[in-house]
Amino acid sequence: MLARCSGGALTGLEAVEVSVEVDIAPGLPGLLMVGLADAAVQESRERVRAALRNSGWRTPLTRVIVNLAPADLRKEGPAFDLPIALAVLMASGQLQPERMRAVWSAGELGLDGSLRPIRGAMALALAARRSGARALVVPQANGAEAALVEGLPIWSAESLSQVLALLADPSQAAPQRQRPRPRPRGPALDLADVRGQLHGRRALEIAAAGAHHLLLVGPPGSGKTMLARRLPGLLPPLSRDEALELSQLYSVAGLLERDGGLLQQRPFRAPHHGCSSAALVGGGSVPRPGELALAHHGVLFLDELGEFRRDVLNQLRQPLEEGEIWISRARQRQRFPCAASLVAATNPCPCGWFGDPGRPCRCSTSMRERYWGKLSGPLLDRIDLQVVVRRLDAEDLGRSYRTANGSCGTDSSGSEGNGSESSAVVAGRVAKARRRMQHRNPDGVANSQLTGAGLRRLGQIETEALQLWQQAMQQRGLSARSAERVLRVARTIADLGDQDSVDATAIAEALSFRSFDQCRRAGG
Repeated sequence: MLARCSGGALTGLEAVEVSVEVDIAPGLPGLLMVGLADAAVQESRERVRAALRNSGWRTPLTRVIVNLAPADLRKEGPAFDLPIALAVLMASGQLQPERMRAVWSAGELGLDGSLRPIRGAMALALAARRSGARALVVPQANGAEAALVEGLPIWSAESLSQVLALLADPSQAAPQRQRPRPRPRGPALDLADVRGQLHGRRALEIAAAGAHHLLLVGPPGSGKTMLARRLPGLLPPLSRDEALELSQLYSVAGLLERDGGLLQQRPFRAPHHGCSSAALVGGGSVPRPGELALAHHGVLFLDELGEFRRDVLNQLRQPLEEGEIWISRARQRQRFPCAASLVAATNPCPCGWFGDPGRPCRCSTSMRERYWGKLSGPLLDRIDLQVVVRRLDAEDLGRSYRTANGSCGTDSSGSEGNGSESSAVVAGRVAKARRRMQHRNPDGVANSQLTGAGLRRLGQIETEALQLWQQAMQQRGLSARSAERVLRVARTIADLGDQDSVDATAIAEALSFRSFDQCRRAGG
């Protein structure tokens, strides 16, 4: 007897329908799996047999063929356990086929018949809804996650026996109620904790407003990491569409928490400098999202940038500019979104003290050239803001602690007496600038994502500002790409100042954030 059951296979961020076909025919007892299944799916044979037997159902003592169609699509993972078991029960006459009509299922089976959670439940629910499914059966732990997809009944169960009871009487299915994830009350790391570094703080504000990439160069202890970790607190909250897309991405990666709520906080990913290219940009025999994709709509922080392998860093060029990455393999090509703000931090030389007035540098010119050689020109061109930060001296640091101990109070705006604004104050200006961009720019994109044509049409750059920009482009030898990025930064500076046009002052400030070019030449 032939039986069919519907499931799904993950391909990148999406899921596609897979028809699980089971045929029981005369022959030696055994279960043959066909349809380009990986090792985890092949092992379903033993899990399904044990789960059926230990759940009180009989296993066919004859030849069983399981086909996963389409046959040219790679199937991986244990999510096919449940649809295979249900199809075997239908083929052996223990489950009426009409009960599985237009019902999708996915889940890993334990040997005792229990259902264990899977990854990608949200993507499976989206695919099931697109196909017109009547319901989706998932493990209890995935029920709230799948219920994030509206318009599709979700039947969650803890065991195979409970699944069969739900199929016999769907009215027993308890409605999945989403528990809204509470929004954070405020950023855990406040910008008011940063002492001094006014230039770096301003760069952080511009990066948050225009979604610009940022590079911080300075000696150890100058506050580079401290600044970078406060960028998420300046970004506006995720929109509903952004939260759905981000939650789906984390669901496919198996990183979505089981509480069922949409992700509300923008991600902050900080991979180690020894990570591989597959870990950073994604990859593997079956493409998986890397740290760059997991930072989508958030921040990717690369600390100790000069310690990353050059070939790994160079793979960031195209994704940083396009906001997406395509991973190609012999059998498939997958797309992962990666519209993240890159924040990188690096020392000016291997010992870290080049240019510091208080500590001598022990590196030779050739050592500095090799160290900085990892940062290719095309990669630096794609980083809008390049800031050299200096280490606080003892007097400045002592003054900040005297202020914190009560010499100066805190004003009503939330700013401390030393002039260090809180994240809430800066985030308010960032949100206002973002609203200006949404009303002016096509599709509401940030200034960093404006095309050249869009920048020329909407930039509103004054004549005097253009003359200053052209002069600086010639004197500094800026490439066309880096020069255009100066204009995008200047447009963001004007938006933060609530200005309709970009004046020469905005251009001059934008040029001050290209100081790394001069610092690099001095290091040689």
